Amino acid sequence: MITIIGAGKVGGAAALHSAIKQLDDQILLLDIVKGLPQGEAMDLNHLLSEQGIGVEINGSNNYEDMKGSDIVVIVAGAGRKPGMTRMDLLKINAGVVKDVVGNVKKYADNSLIIPVTNPLDPTAYITYKTSGFEKNRVFGMGGMLDLSRFKQFIHEATNSPRKEIDAIVIGEHGENMLPLTRLAQVSGKPLPTILSQEKLDEIFTLTKNVAAEVIKLKGATVHAPGNAISSIIESVVKDKKQVMPISTYLDGEYGHSDVSIGVPAVIGKNGVEKINELDLNQEEKEWFDKGVNSVKNALAGIDI
Repeated sequence: MITIIGAGKVGGAAALHSAIKQLDDQILLLDIVKGLPQGEAMDLNHLLSEQGIGVEINGSNNYEDMKGSDIVVIVAGAGRKPGMTRMDLLKINAGVVKDVVGNVKKYADNSLIIPVTNPLDPTAYITYKTSGFEKNRVFGMGGMLDLSRFKQFIHEATNSPRKEIDAIVIGEHGENMLPLTRLAQVSGKPLPTILSQEKLDEIFTLTKNVAAEVIKLKGATVHAPGNAISSIIESVVKDKKQVMPISTYLDGEYGHSDVSIGVPAVIGKNGVEKINELDLNQEEKEWFDKGVNSVKNALAGIDI
């Protein structure tokens, strides 16, 4: 069973994409708001019924119903409002995440946990430390969402087919994210051989800032994060061993320890099966290090 804790817009979208991909026969939406997960489950089941998809989505306000879950996605917590940074949410959401993780330990202690709650990297770290799970079993969704935006801007700049774009975003899911324009490719050609440095810099900045623009225009990001979550789940369930940017605990990789941050990793049935260490140049390494310091500084005032 897949359990998604937090039945708001992103949780509902994650359930929808996971159901359409038929990643499990049973998906549970959990939320403390009475009626919300039940209503969302009803709405989604109506869609699935018309589509002839044999996945059952249930809604609950009771953590006990998540017993036996294989994968738990944590979306619970306050979302960004216009003008807020992701880090602004930490004091609000740290306590929420710790409480949720306590219930995951109680009722689904063999699960893999995918934190999504912002600010993503600090909550991934809090989830790992609070759970006591092995580090391969806790990996946050941040970079996959940033990657979807990065690919779209490459698509717009090159007018190339989306399926021909190969790219990666690492680092903090926030102000210091690192879309690696140098390593991106279109139809096997390095992006820097196609676009000017000025255009590369523009894509870099757009990728970093576009979430705030979406929130300003429509109030929340919904479809891209819902899809990103389901893509990570799919790599686990189908043991695809796909290389994905996820936020996971570092123990010496990239020259850092005792921090969770976005890095490319092989995702399979055991969760994080391998962290791939990219050969970063000096400028990229400095940007990555800025993200690490940002996450560590944010966590310094939080009781874990």
